Formats: sequence, C-alpha cells, structure tokens
Amino acid sequence: MSFSIAGKTAIVTGAANGVGLAIARQFADAGANVICADMDEVKLAEEFGSNPEMDVLPEAGEESAPGGNLRIFAGDLREKLTIANLLSATIDAFDRVDILVNASRQVAASDPLDTDDKMVETLLDQNLLSALRLTQAVAKRMIQQAEDEEQEDVQSIGVIINLTSIAAVRTRPQLMAFSIASAALEQMTRSMAVALAPNKIRVNAVGFGSVMSASLRDACAQAPNLREDVIGGTPLGRIAEASEVAETAHFLASGASRFMTGQVVTVDGGRTVIDVVDTDHH
Repeated sequence: MSFSIAGKTAIVTGAANGVGLAIARQFADAGANVICADMDEVKLAEEFGSNPEMDVLPEAGEESAPGGNLRIFAGDLREKLTIANLLSATIDAFDRVDILVNASRQVAASDPLDTDDKMVETLLDQNLLSALRLTQAVAKRMIQQAEDEEQEDVQSIGVIINLTSIAAVRTRPQLMAFSIASAALEQMTRSMAVALAPNKIRVNAVGFGSVMSASLRDACAQAPNLREDVIGGTPLGRIAEASEVAETAHFLASGASRFMTGQVVTVDGGRTVIDVVDTDHH
C-alpha cells in the first residue's frame, strides 16, 4: 500500500485559501507538482509568493526560482476558455496531469421562497458546472496520455477528487442553494466514476463539515456563538483543521485508495450520524 504521490502532477482549484490551500500545500510537501488555481491572483501571490511572471512559486521562505514544483494560475473557471488555458498551462509546466482536485466552491445563503433569488443557478454554475467541465477536459487529457504512453496494465491512469459538503445530506432553509449544488456534485462524482471506470480513472469526493474552511472562518467572525454551536453539535467535540481534509484528499489521490471510486468520504467528526432530537422514544 503506497501513499506516495511524489512526481505526480496535480491541479488544485480554490487553492488561494481554506481547504484548497491546505490541499495544495499537502500535495506539494508530498513531492507532487501542483498547479494552484484560483480567481484571486493577489491571494495566490500572498500565500505562495511568485516571480514577476506570476507562474513559479517558491518553497516557503525561499526566493522564487524556475523549476520548482508549484505554479499559480489565476482565472474564472466558470469560463470554458479559462479551463482550456489552465490545462494548457499545466501541460506546458509539467507535461502531464495525473490528479485533479475540484476544491473551488462558493457558500452563500438563499431565500427558498423568493422567486427572484438566483442563488441556485449561481451556485450550480460555480460549484457544479465548473467542476464538471474541468473534469471532462482533464479526463480527456488523462486518457490521451495513457494512449500515448501505451499504459495498458496500470490500475489507474488518473484520479479526480471533488470537494463537497455535509450540506448535501443535512440542510437548513437558508442553505437550500448550497445544499442543492453540493448534492448535485456528489451525484456527478458517482456518474463520472462509472463513466470513467473503463478508462481506469477514479473519481471520488470528500464531504466535510465542522472543518475550519474559509467560509466557516468568515461565518464565525460574524456570529460569535457559532464556533461553540458547531463544536457542541460535533461528537468529537472540536472543529477540524483544513489540513485534516487535505490528508483525506492525499489518501484518495494515492495508490492506497486504488480500488475506491464513486465514493463520498465524510470528514465531519461524526456530525451527520447523530439525531438532533434528544429522546429515547422513536
């Protein structure tokens, strides 16, 4: 059983903050080549540093230098041209792509009774469709790579990991749009897993909750009691660090999970397994 991803090339979207940032760092520390993609070019540069061309990232505390294992890519992945440019930049930098992590996501409130509220469409576009289109483009490249390299006996030619939320199965009225988009992404994970299995591409997801993501950090800043409420509703009694989701993504990207596909791995400290009604009568 191998957890190694050294030498593999990974695209990680949503890499400027939160869980996406933690995954990019985890993969780079494990020896993978990483393309860190996000809309926020300034935040990417702040987190990783860059040379004047904004394409080569240094190791922490070092000056930028060509030939490192990190690159940054800024762009709106809701645009098809941006997806094509991201894939081209990846191939130009590292000649191939082996792992895709769709970690870019938006969390926003919606009004379930407002017929003019467009948040369902907005979050489906941001959280589902951009991930789907990038998955399609990357999968085609993985298949072409395998054909060019005549990889016939390998167990896996590529790995795709989607980041979703426990909101896919546990929801509140104001999170309707986010919950719909999360559930759709989970079903896309299963559908693409079946579609790509004959090509030996594995597709899995990580559904998380009670994790200090960028969105939870912002929410806690606005609602002082939220942190304690989350901890109180989590059986393990704490909020996880983003790095703990990154470790799960590392497992799914590695050969240790080589017989897993179409699965949603839940990382939530047990939050989705408890009954919120405290009673002995059912």
